[in-house]
Order: sequence, then C-alpha cells, then structure tokens
Amino acid sequence: MIDVRKAESRYSADHGWLKSNFSFSFANYYDPDNMNFGPLRVFNDDVVQPQTGFGAHPHREMEIVSVVLKGALQHEDSAGNKEVIRPGEIQRMTAGTGIVHSEVNPSATEEVNFLQLWFEPEEYGLPPSYEQKAYDRDAMKNQLLPVVSKQSNEKVVHIHQDLTMYLSDLDPGKSIRFEQKPGRRIYVFVIEGELVLDGETTLSRRDAARITDQASLELSTRKGAAFMLIDLP
Repeated sequence: MIDVRKAESRYSADHGWLKSNFSFSFANYYDPDNMNFGPLRVFNDDVVQPQTGFGAHPHREMEIVSVVLKGALQHEDSAGNKEVIRPGEIQRMTAGTGIVHSEVNPSATEEVNFLQLWFEPEEYGLPPSYEQKAYDRDAMKNQLLPVVSKQSNEKVVHIHQDLTMYLSDLDPGKSIRFEQKPGRRIYVFVIEGELVLDGETTLSRRDAARITDQASLELSTRKGAAFMLIDLP
C-alpha cells in the first residue's frame, strides 16, 4: 500500500529565525495518528536564518540523522565533538544515555536548509556517539546510494537500527527498481523534482510516501528528481 503525504499537509511553524515543516508529531504539533512510521519518529524540514540556531539542549535514547541541503550547519556537543556539515555530508548522533548538543547556522549571510530525522534505536542504554561522513554525489546519479545503514562501511554512516537510508538523483526519463524483504516498510521523500511510483503515483517536491506490504517498487521520473528512500523494519 502506498500512502501519499503531500508537502502541504505537513505541520508548518514560522518563528522568524526558524521555519519548520514536520512530517510527524513534534514539539507543539501533536497528532496521535501521526506519531511514527516504524522506527522513524521525526522527519523535519528546517530553514534556519544566518547566525541563529538551536542552542544547547539535551536528548536521550534516539538516533538523530541530519542532511544539509543548502548552506552549512555547525554541530557541537557535550562529548567534545565540534563539526560543520555541508551538502554532500551526513551526520549521525546517537543520544543514547544522554547528550547535550547545539545546531546553529554559522554563516553571516546564507540560510541553512536541512532535514533532521530521528529513529528509535534497536537497543537502549547505548553510550552517546557522533559520526559524520561525506558521500559521493556523482554516485547518486541514476542509482540508489546508501549513506546511512546498520550495515555500514567506510563510506556509509553507521546507525543502531535495522535500516538503510539511500539518496538518489534521477535524470529525466530514468527509473530505478527497489526490492526488499517481505514485511518491511519503505519511506520515500522527494527533495526536488517529480517522482513517479510504480508508474501511477506522482510525488512532487517535498511530498512523501509511506509504503507497506510491497517488496518491489519502481521509481521513475519524467522531469528529473532528487529523493531519499529509507528501507525500514
């Protein structure tokens, strides 16, 4: 089953320094029927103005992944990590038993747009940890590039959950077929462009689809599409 969630159906908040779109219940937005999709608990699309951001705040027992689409995001945490993430890089923070961190826009002139995803971990009580890696954006061209996975390697960020996150950039007229084991879930999010699922369901920019009971999925595009696909338990 393909459950389409249009971009305009997301909860939106405008705080001046921050504009957010929430795909799941988060902060002041609460919908008991929209809490999660499997272990995917949060999917926020944030735009932060120059030299502002999220000050130091705590988290526990969550796997947090950030993907910068535009600009730069500076991370600092109580474990001593201080890094800047830019387009073409993936950040994963395991909050585990507890960590304090900040995420701010260090630029004086350019806003930052990033996606932040929270996943429930497979096990609780993990020590806090941080990882950041660059990925090959050319390798996304007309194929699914794994960037975060429990089955990690030197090019793929590790996560403490049985999932794999892929990024792809499809040229007009191209298609990809994704196959997975029965009983799993697929989450698709269109970053830019237009994507067609199984030749019938069209997703536009920032639309998402929650897919269940489907082991095979064709992803195609007439106009070109950059998108994320997550294989979930």
